[in-house]
Order: sequence, then C-alpha cells, then structure tokens
Amino acid sequence: MKEIKLWYCLVMDLIGMATYFLPALGESFDLVWAPISAIVFYIWFRKPIGSMIAMAEEVLPFTDIIPTFTIAYLLSKNKK
Repeated sequence: MKEIKLWYCLVMDLIGMATYFLPALGESFDLVWAPISAIVFYIWFRKPIGSMIAMAEEVLPFTDIIPTFTIAYLLSKNKK
C-alpha cells in the first residue's frame, strides 16, 4: 500500500509540474491546481502547514519543480 501512495505522490507532483511540460497551459493552470493540490495534500497527510506550502508552491512562479508530495511522503515514511 505504501508503494501505491508513493506513485500517487509522484503523479500529483507531475501534474503540478505540467506547466513546464505544456507551456501553453501557463501559470493560469497553477491557479486552478493550487487549491486542489492543497486539499489533496491535507487529506493524505493531515498537515495544515504542508497543505499551505503545497498551495504556495503551486501559486509562486518557478517553484513547480519542487516535488512537495514526494518529499512529504518520504518524510512521513521516515517517521514510522
């Protein structure tokens, strides 16, 4: 089950990086994706601060490259 969650995290990070892969989407996609990303992050990890970081990472320019979900997964895996 843990490996499946890692794959989900990688997919979420790839969706967040879509503006780099599909430049036509631009930063406008990030404005739509940011709250979705924050909500999913909170549901999966139950960390309000992490959720705010995920949203800020999507909204701020040039920060989409940061794999927020994958980092959170790795940090949560190391805690257990």
